Amino acid sequence: MKIYLAPLEGITGYTYRRALYNCFGGFDKYFIPFILPNQKGHLSTREKKDIMPENNEGMYAVPQILTKNAEDFIQTAETLQEYGYNEVNLNLGCPSKTVVTKGRGAGFLDRPDELDKFLDEIFRKCDMKISIKTRLGMDDPEEFEDLLTIYNKYPLEELIVHARVQKDYYKNTPRLETFGEAVEHSKSPVCYNGDIVTAEDCTRLQEMFPTLDCIMTGRGTLKNPALAREIRGGVPASKEEIRRFHDMMYNEYCEDLSGDRNILFRMKELWSYLAPMFTNNKKYAKKIKKAEKCVVYENAVRELFGCEQLIGEVEDGDMEKNTGISNTPYTNQFAKIHNFIGCFEKKKYFCI
Repeated sequence: MKIYLAPLEGITGYTYRRALYNCFGGFDKYFIPFILPNQKGHLSTREKKDIMPENNEGMYAVPQILTKNAEDFIQTAETLQEYGYNEVNLNLGCPSKTVVTKGRGAGFLDRPDELDKFLDEIFRKCDMKISIKTRLGMDDPEEFEDLLTIYNKYPLEELIVHARVQKDYYKNTPRLETFGEAVEHSKSPVCYNGDIVTAEDCTRLQEMFPTLDCIMTGRGTLKNPALAREIRGGVPASKEEIRRFHDMMYNEYCEDLSGDRNILFRMKELWSYLAPMFTNNKKYAKKIKKAEKCVVYENAVRELFGCEQLIGEVEDGDMEKNTGISNTPYTNQFAKIHNFIGCFEKKKYFCI
């Protein structure tokens, strides 16, 4: 089973990817959050840092491009090729309204004729491997049949399918029946994306689609950085590993970003996913969320790691006493743990 890290705009930048790679590993490909081509044809400072080879050392990184203009795509791909990349990914999955209303991301799916012409041009003129990350459609999963007909006309490196339509955003149950059409009829290798948050989720997916050999996970990994390792049969994350993972990111953000506010914005976003892994997490989630100075934040994190345990490391009786959550069955408990995230979560849509 191949496992890919999804590109989550604003979160899985090079600082996150490097810490994940060094502390947990387990991914075959690390997709870089989308590059938005500009009129001058230059990468922004943030985009340039994200794709620099030294910031992605050791990992197979794939930059993603978000555009509806073929010339912009080709020009950006050529720039990325100069940095040593031989594969790029086209974003046809971002559901954000600000993206969709401009006909980009999932919004491009609503213009199949234009999309067909776009793909024809980039595959004729671009001398790189091109994969596509797509939704099933804009409003109705039945749209996917026509989209797949278009995709099958071109030599895709692979077709990564987020099994929802644009209007689903990240809600509703993934539409596995329609995803099955991709598995059965795609001429390109298929990768599944959508709500893989436990190793058991991956096992169930494989039982449904025995020929499927590739998945992509995004939010599941944010909630459990050892997810890819667990899917491969490895051990869950330890508290020491989570501490090292945190410290690597925090120290790098302190070096790269200016001002406590910018640093803490990044770290609070991280903790909105990590906090539910710990016992008594609500108490510390509030402290971290309220922190306005790095010194206050550091004290809250130090106290959390010093006083609490990972929920998976706690015995049944202790866990129920500390969290109200029993240790079994695991998959049902994950749903309860997921509810704790509301203490932090912002109304923000990530382009995955």
